[in-house]
Amino acid sequence: MCGSLFPVVSYRISEVSRVLGVSDDTVRRWIESGRLEAVAGTSPREVDGASLAQFVMAANPHVREESVSTRNLLEGLVLDVVSDKVMSQVVLQCGPYRVVSLISTEAVHELGIVPGTLASAQIKATNVSIVVPQKR
Repeated sequence: MCGSLFPVVSYRISEVSRVLGVSDDTVRRWIESGRLEAVAGTSPREVDGASLAQFVMAANPHVREESVSTRNLLEGLVLDVVSDKVMSQVVLQCGPYRVVSLISTEAVHELGIVPGTLASAQIKATNVSIVVPQKR
């Protein structure tokens, strides 16, 4: 612990690119431009975890025109809609994540949801599990 409540955490460029859904070269450019902070003295270069968290929060402020209580918003693209008379299954690709929602077919029609529609998944859950990968 370096004078902080939290230990210093760093990630390889390949880990950052996988999590953010961008190329390794994009992460390198962000480091070179100062948008992300590299950990001094690491070879290969690693990204400071706190810098990464600040970068992601600044890039995704979740400011919306409408007021909603849900804070877990994943922006994505509708890939598929399967409907019957009452319910519809809507599949979104939100970055590297596939999100499936079951909503009324009436809502699908009212909102004009078809494949190719840009939409946000609002997620509210009472139980969320967190899995942390083993240290390398």
